[in-house]
Amino acid sequence: MKRNTFMRGALAAAALSFSGCAKSGKRRIAVVPKGRAHLFWQSVHAGAVKASRELKVDIIWNGPATETDYNGQIQIVEAMINQRVDAIVLAPIDKKVMVGVVDRAHNAKIPVVIFDSGIDTENYASLVATDNYAAGQLAADRMGEILDGKGKVMVVAVQPGAASTMARESGFEDQVKKKFPEIQIVDKRYGMADFAKSLQVAENMLTAIPDANGLFASNESSAVGAAQALKGRKDSKVKMVGFDWSQTLLADVRAGAIDSLVIQNPMQMGYNSVIAAVEKLDGKEVKKDQPLPPKLVTKENIDSAEVKAQVEPDLKKYLE
Repeated sequence: MKRNTFMRGALAAAALSFSGCAKSGKRRIAVVPKGRAHLFWQSVHAGAVKASRELKVDIIWNGPATETDYNGQIQIVEAMINQRVDAIVLAPIDKKVMVGVVDRAHNAKIPVVIFDSGIDTENYASLVATDNYAAGQLAADRMGEILDGKGKVMVVAVQPGAASTMARESGFEDQVKKKFPEIQIVDKRYGMADFAKSLQVAENMLTAIPDANGLFASNESSAVGAAQALKGRKDSKVKMVGFDWSQTLLADVRAGAIDSLVIQNPMQMGYNSVIAAVEKLDGKEVKKDQPLPPKLVTKENIDSAEVKAQVEPDLKKYLE
């Protein structure tokens, strides 16, 4: 019942947004994230709004409350199609489940730009995403460095079917096997894009494998949960490499609670995705793949201008 109530509310909000956009006479670009709670998606939203102001289009922002609710995401995209938005910018929760609705938009002549995470269809105009496999390799290289090339590593993964995080995890695992033969990946469990669940699985692994000395967490929610588990064990010598950022995670890097973070640029991702959608509508040639490079943040570079430009976006400027 609660979920149905949420969906009615979300779709009603979308309908109001459509009504306002219709009156403006501007092009309407629907931007549908995987979720709305995490800072990552708020930063994507800010980037999308920045592009919309420059291009004088309207953004209709709506996504499910949780990153596991693919049925909710399908309903939101279907509502956008039925309302005949000009283009859809979508971060698919599941690379297979979301194929049908993307193909439907394509058949309805509504261009789709995919961002953050890939999908198992070619019926989209462009993919704007971090090079997630390379990001996983970057995390593995850091892990190999801080463990001096040997040890036992655990992985707090995100969820099956999410292309972006699966690519990170594969990049990490493959690079460890290739470059660090004396490092074993001894356990991998899913936090299901949830802080509490990630904390629980991290604690369970730390208890089950007391001689582990490394931990990799592959998104914001898994990193926050895993870091909390480590901070709850005062004598823990496990070294952690996380993924994505929040003010909490950055504080953990500064304090030495975790070693480092591999970060993305979600504001740039949102900005580039809306640009790509409008260029497609204008009949311009749009690159099918637009990869964004990952960056490693450590205690040594966390206060550099380059890192600050990514981790301190002016959200108020665009979202209030």
